[in-house]
Amino acid sequence: MGQRFVSSTLRNSALYLFAATMICLVGFQSAEAGRLKSVDQELYGALARHGFTGTIEETFQQKLGRPIDKKRANLGRLLWFDIVGGLNGDNTCGGCHSPTNGFGDTQPIAIGIDNNFVVGPNRNGPRNQRRTPLAANAALYPTLMWNSRFAAVSGDPFDNSGGFEFPPPEGFSLSYLPHLLVAQAFIPPAERVEVAGFSFPGNSDDIRREVVRRLNQISEYVKLFGQAFPEVAAGEPINFDHFSKAIAEFEFTLVFANAPLDRFARGQRNALTEYQKRGALLFFGKAGCVQCHQVAGPSNEMFSDFKQHVIGVSQVVPLGGNVVFDGPGADEDYGLEQVTGNSSDRYLFRTAPLRNVAVMPAFMHNGAFVRLEDAIRHHLDPESSALSYNPGALPPDLQGPLGPIEPVLDRLDPLLRTPIVLSDDEFSDLVGFVRYGLLDPRVLPEHLKKLVPNRVPSGSPTLMFEFQKEH
Repeated sequence: MGQRFVSSTLRNSALYLFAATMICLVGFQSAEAGRLKSVDQELYGALARHGFTGTIEETFQQKLGRPIDKKRANLGRLLWFDIVGGLNGDNTCGGCHSPTNGFGDTQPIAIGIDNNFVVGPNRNGPRNQRRTPLAANAALYPTLMWNSRFAAVSGDPFDNSGGFEFPPPEGFSLSYLPHLLVAQAFIPPAERVEVAGFSFPGNSDDIRREVVRRLNQISEYVKLFGQAFPEVAAGEPINFDHFSKAIAEFEFTLVFANAPLDRFARGQRNALTEYQKRGALLFFGKAGCVQCHQVAGPSNEMFSDFKQHVIGVSQVVPLGGNVVFDGPGADEDYGLEQVTGNSSDRYLFRTAPLRNVAVMPAFMHNGAFVRLEDAIRHHLDPESSALSYNPGALPPDLQGPLGPIEPVLDRLDPLLRTPIVLSDDEFSDLVGFVRYGLLDPRVLPEHLKKLVPNRVPSGSPTLMFEFQKEH
């Protein structure tokens, strides 16, 4: 009896402990579920307050007002990779806007003409002044380039009613074109440091006439332009409007805006990891990122206000290049002042859109940082970052000497003057969100490499793209 009583007592105790444990576990799971639900609700609230919907890609064709023309886009793709559009005979759009890096630069500061035909880490040649920005999603940008020198006055790249503003000599002359990217496509072929070179005489219009003259002599291009433009099929010669519309049509296919945050905003709660959700809340809250990396209105959910700010980036200057830098020591980049001529605009650069930054090899207008962590840390305390900056991680020809930093910091944006303190865990969450929460996997090189043609209609040699290991 005693033994049976003891066994029964032990059995009852075990059952009690099991039940108590299960109650605690269920309670913990319930509390955890409640916490996770609370984080979701908090993030949904933040997105709503800032006007983020996650539907910007879905509305693209509505904004365009028509479906994308596949024949025209394919023609633009071939032109993108064909050096026939560059009179120097060694560069084209794809040399700086590379599919290896989300149709952005492979370099901290771009290398245009007189390159070694390589596109990737081993590209070499004389530098230009800034890093080439991503072309992916540029169809949704109301201003283009680091100093916003190409802009839709209406604030909408699909709306030419206010005109498209360009520096002289173009001015507003391209405002008849239907989209900002169509107008912008007039510019690169005439840029001597990018693709045109210095040998061909004449002005920008002369260079463009020479480009289309060459295209009209290539029977395969005449056929392809004829398939894309009825007037060419009817016997009219290819003109630069045709060229620019084809290039822009290809860029319209490069809208990659279906990142985890977009899917979360549309109701897929598990699209973001828990650390990415925490990072997103920091981005839209404590870290203050959204003050400049905006998503609403003209920003088109691109994570930029498309305005200019001085953020205290160190002045990286190549040891050799094709561009003469600003300042008495020719070691400064005056940014927006180059466009306006107004000294109060010195060191102003457009806020960088943040979608798909995971595929970028460098950050800031001059590629000063090659790690996303360092670029984000700079934003949290620009003055300390700038004063302690070391260019040692950059390619040898960009490792110094640096231009003066004191005049840049004197103009630092008031939004950035007070350092923001994050814990190590918070910083890690923020970096994780920016790197992966805003990444559309279609922009990874393993997907974009299929866009590189094996041959181009001109018969010219093609650039050699260094596709690295898959992400």
